[in-house]
Amino acid sequence: MAFGASQSEISGLQKAAILLITLGPERSAGIFKHLKEEEIEELTLEIANTRTVGPDVKEAVLEEFYGVCLAQQYIAEGGIGYARELLEKSLGSEKAMDVIGRLTASLQVKPFEFVRKTDASQLINFIQDEHPQTIALILSYLAPQQAAQIISGLAPDRQADVARRIAVMDRTSPDVIKEVESILEQKLASLVNQDYTIIGGVDSVVEILNSVDRGTEKHIMESLEIEEPELADEIRKKMFVFEDILLLDDRSIQRVLRDVDNNDLGIALKAANEQVQNAVFNNLSKRLATMIKEDMEFMGPVRMKDVEEAQQKIVNIIRKLEDSGEIVISRGGGDEIVV
Repeated sequence: MAFGASQSEISGLQKAAILLITLGPERSAGIFKHLKEEEIEELTLEIANTRTVGPDVKEAVLEEFYGVCLAQQYIAEGGIGYARELLEKSLGSEKAMDVIGRLTASLQVKPFEFVRKTDASQLINFIQDEHPQTIALILSYLAPQQAAQIISGLAPDRQADVARRIAVMDRTSPDVIKEVESILEQKLASLVNQDYTIIGGVDSVVEILNSVDRGTEKHIMESLEIEEPELADEIRKKMFVFEDILLLDDRSIQRVLRDVDNNDLGIALKAANEQVQNAVFNNLSKRLATMIKEDMEFMGPVRMKDVEEAQQKIVNIIRKLEDSGEIVISRGGGDEIVV
C-alpha cells in the first residue's frame, strides 16, 4: 500500500505503522515490548502491507505523534487546561486546539490526579477513615514519597494492613477506580481505557517502605512477618540492594566492611559499578584495597549467581547493623541522626 501527500484518509492503525517504519527497527522493537500480542500482530501485518510512504505524510504523522506525546506529558503534569496552555505556546493555538480536540477522549489521565496535588497532611485526614483496601488503592497511584508520608500518619494497627494490601494488589477494574475517584472528587476526567490497570505489587510497597521512617517500616515488616512471612521475605530482599551502599556515610561503610569477608567483598564488587567500587575502596586501607583489586583481576569471570549471593551477604550485614543502631541508612522519611 502506498501513501501519497494526503493523510486525511489514513486510519489510526496505518498512522501507527508509518510511525514505526519511520522510527526504524531498533526503536520499533522497544515499542513492541509494551504492546499486546494482538496489537503487535495487527501492526506487523500493516507494516508488511505498507510499500511506500510520501515524505509529506511521514512528516505529518511524526508531527501528530509529537503533539500527542507533548499533550500526554502536560496532562500528567497539570491536567487538560495546563496541557492546552503549553501546547499553544509550543505548537500554536490552532494546532493545540486540534490536538486537544482530537485526543481528549483518548488521552489517558492517570487516576487520582487531584490527590497527587493535595498536601499529604490534609490527605491523611481525608482518607484515614476509609476502608484499608481503598487507602491501598489510592496510595498505589501516588508518588512513593507522598504515599510514605500518608502511611506513616495512619494508625499503627492499619499501617501493616494497608502495606500488605498494596503488596498483594494486582489488577483493579476501571469501574472500581471510577467509584473510588467519584467519592473522593467529583470533578475528574473519566477513564477511557477499559483494560484492567496493573498497580500496586511488591515493588510499589518497597518504594513506599524505603521512604518511610525506620520505626514505621520496622512495625510494618514485623507485622507482615507474622501474618505473611513469605511476602515479608520477598519485600525485605528488595528493600535494600547492594548498590544502596552509596546511601551510607564513610563511617558506616567502614563499620560494615569490618564484618565482611574479603573474598565475598571481591566477588560482590566484580559486577558493581565504578561509583560503588570507589565508595568501598576509599574506605579500605591502601594495602587491603590493592589486595582485593588484585584478587578481582586473578579470579577471572564469576557467575552472576555467586555475585548476587556475595552481595546479599553484605546487604544482610548492613541490615543487621542498622537494626542494632550501629549504622544509619540515609532515608527520605523522618529518621533523625542523634549526634
